[in-house]
Amino acid sequence: MATSTADSTSEQPEPTDLRAAAADFTWLLERFATDTAGVVDAIAVSSDGLLIAVSQLRDQSDSERLAAIVAGLTSLAAGASGNYGLGVLNKVIVDLEHGHVLVSAIGSGAVLGVVTSADAKLGNIAYEMTLFARRAGAALTPQLVLELKNSVGTAPAH
Repeated sequence: MATSTADSTSEQPEPTDLRAAAADFTWLLERFATDTAGVVDAIAVSSDGLLIAVSQLRDQSDSERLAAIVAGLTSLAAGASGNYGLGVLNKVIVDLEHGHVLVSAIGSGAVLGVVTSADAKLGNIAYEMTLFARRAGAALTPQLVLELKNSVGTAPAH
């Protein structure tokens, strides 16, 4: 006869588990930004437009400004999708004189915003963004997003 070792409290993550998961998510974002050629900055933004993770500690207002830009681009893409029946967000690419801004969905309730240099290989970056979304997006529960909002900009635990 098999017995179950799971209990009903396992459905709600413990605060220490959430802190560890938030640190892991932030570490993955930092690795994405430092290991992907051409990436200047990367952030994660919740569906309500709030900053949830940064690839590098910087002035909070700079990160929040980029979060607002990413949220705005996400909203514009949703408007275009709704108007023309184009489906869910895949990628938004803004091509500027001295670089690019890319936005990609990374799971239910969050997007990844990436700033690149002008000579960045967009195909490679888009591929790495997709890999990041697969790795990190599956872990983004509403509880983790809330923990990330509360801990964004603090020194990582790693």
